[in-house]
Amino acid sequence: KPQLVFGIVLGLRSLPSFDMALVKVLKNKAYFKRFQVKPRRRREGKTDYRARGKMVRQEKSKFNTRKYRLIVRFTNRRCICQIAYATIRGDMMVAQASSDELSKYGVPCGHKNYAAAYCTGLLVARRVLKKFGLDEKFKG
Repeated sequence: KPQLVFGIVLGLRSLPSFDMALVKVLKNKAYFKRFQVKPRRRREGKTDYRARGKMVRQEKSKFNTRKYRLIVRFTNRRCICQIAYATIRGDMMVAQASSDELSKYGVPCGHKNYAAAYCTGLLVARRVLKKFGLDEKFKG
């Protein structure tokens, strides 16, 4: 009488054989020859190109007019605000401010909270107005 020890059948002269099922290889040489790699920023998960295209798209009647946008990024220690516009060559930055610069204006710490983000946005707005010569018209 055969005994079972740790899933092994003892007492049989030959183990039963199983035929392997045929598995078709889908990712063969032809697949990889035609495979197109996604753009680097898409692979890194940094840029959603459909959303970016929607945001940057300009009406045809406004040809070559700059469409400015405010970019706000939070890192582990600070807040970065930028004003940019898109061109065919790439995005051009108009002005940039970081919450690290707030220590010059009397904010010694807390450069990542809501108030610091507000102050950094105000700082970048003043820089843009100064660059375009509108800082005397809009007091702040």
